Amino acid sequence: MRGAGEAAHTAAAAGASEEPVTNYRTIKMPNLEHPAYPADDLLHLESLVPCRESQVSTLLSIFGERQQFSFPSIFIYGHTSSGKTYVMQTLLTTLQLPHVFVNCVECFTSRLLLEEILIQLQGCSGTEQTSPVRCDTLNDFVRLFKQALATQELQDETLYIVLDRAEQLREMEANILPAFLRLQELTDRNVTVVLLSEIVWELFRPNTGCFEPFTMYFPDYSIGHLQKILSQNHPPEYSADFYAAYINILLGVFYMVCRDLKELRHLAALNFAKYCEPVARGEANERDTRKLWKNIEPHLKKAMQTVYLREISSSQWERLQQDGGEPGQLKGLSAHTHVELPYYSKFLLIAAYLASYNPVRTDKRFFLKHHGKIRKTNFMKKHEKTSNHLLGPKPFPLDRLLAILYSIVDNRVAPTANIFSQITSLVTLQLLSMVGQNDQLDGPRYKCTVSLDFIRAIARCVAILLDSDPSDKSIFLASSGFLPQGSVKGQQ
Repeated sequence: MRGAGEAAHTAAAAGASEEPVTNYRTIKMPNLEHPAYPADDLLHLESLVPCRESQVSTLLSIFGERQQFSFPSIFIYGHTSSGKTYVMQTLLTTLQLPHVFVNCVECFTSRLLLEEILIQLQGCSGTEQTSPVRCDTLNDFVRLFKQALATQELQDETLYIVLDRAEQLREMEANILPAFLRLQELTDRNVTVVLLSEIVWELFRPNTGCFEPFTMYFPDYSIGHLQKILSQNHPPEYSADFYAAYINILLGVFYMVCRDLKELRHLAALNFAKYCEPVARGEANERDTRKLWKNIEPHLKKAMQTVYLREISSSQWERLQQDGGEPGQLKGLSAHTHVELPYYSKFLLIAAYLASYNPVRTDKRFFLKHHGKIRKTNFMKKHEKTSNHLLGPKPFPLDRLLAILYSIVDNRVAPTANIFSQITSLVTLQLLSMVGQNDQLDGPRYKCTVSLDFIRAIARCVAILLDSDPSDKSIFLASSGFLPQGSVKGQQ
């Protein structure tokens, strides 16, 4: 009886106090915690910067509260597309911290850089700009900077000056970088300078020494991080699991060759419509991953040929997928058919192609006017029986390149700095590649990296016709107004 009475009393007490029970498992607590900022703002910030919570937490610890003096300068470095710029912009904007954000590539001189900072600073302070800001020296910048911070709002909070692509500061005057590192001391104001770069601090440090900033590293996104970030952009008409499976397939194909988040996001948006085709036609459901993979596999292989190139637009790529064509049908950067080159660069590229795919022993027969009688023999080495295009380009020295150039150009070409600079430009454009190190005693060696179709298109621009010799698989100039007639007759 006593047990029954206690049970009844407990049930009555529970019924009298029917209060809602809070399920603490459903409440999402933010990983970012700071007493100076509201929890809702930190939770929203955490949702905007996935997989970068530890870096944001470190930055909040360095920043401190709004009115506190922070570290004078912070140096953040990491590879391309590691989230440096995005995290800083999102952090400062979400928490509404006064800041100035400048890209050093756009402001490529010290004057443009200092004036841009002052112009954005006037926008932060709310003052109307009556005349263009002119700042020629660093002393003028310090004076105008103090005047811009005279408002009460900016005096009570830390101002953050973010310099993106900060490696460009090394090309400016020698006093610019040390001044920004000690700007808090020079102006006696509550200001913090943040440098964002893709190279390490050791390549910045001047030989005379400077104030050492607080360095912070942003590591590359792992495949798990990329999977989590890319899966957040799933279309509303499809489930999150379906889009996550697509991202998993995409990363399995492209992760070894491309880890750039921007490029992967572009590829994901470009190929998702093709991945959904079996589901839209009713041939498969969202869980039939085998059919979906067979449908998307050939299109992902085509996309592998154009990673980073942006040779065609998204609409052209979708039209090409619908027609079932190959990427080479739309000529772009990878086909190199619309590349405009200077006059002598075209001849240099033709000469480089001939030097890469022709044996050295054929130079006398092809490019010498009075070469005399050349004894023909059918004896060929085993590897020479194969087409040179299947064997790939072979390296050649600089003097052979210039010798062939002098043979195919009608007028005399002096080996000036203009010619050598055009060779360097071809290497920069990746039309030529340098083989070996730069400190070779016998001079640099190069290889031609373009295709036969491209070199024929360039040759047609300068009235040269290229053909192949079936006897030894070499390439020669079949007709040209720039070659001696005896040379052309001799090779035919």
